[in-house]
Amino acid sequence: MQDPARQAQRARLLALLADGDLDAALQAGLMDYPASPAAAEDAPLLAAQQRLRTAWAARERHRARAARLERIAAEREARRRAAAVPADAPASNPALPPAAAAALARARARAAAGRKP
Repeated sequence: MQDPARQAQRARLLALLADGDLDAALQAGLMDYPASPAAAEDAPLLAAQQRLRTAWAARERHRARAARLERIAAEREARRRAAAVPADAPASNPALPPAAAAALARARARAAAGRKP
């Protein structure tokens, strides 16, 4: 024979689930109720507990995925910002070594002088 308090709790939980009031069933201790797989009366309680555990696990996976995607997007944006150099910013690191830049400048000057009539 079972404990009368446990039987009363089972009856209350079953009534709340039958009414579709899952929030009240949770507050009444649905997840803490030690439902027995061997007891046929506990089958609706076990099913509700399993559905909730599955839903909570899915919600946690969704939150983890959203956080991971947000982190990846932030890293991607940081890489884009680092790669983009504003057009008006002076180049701190010239593309050519100084000797090559000087030679290019002389060549451009000769070419410009040769075009003048």
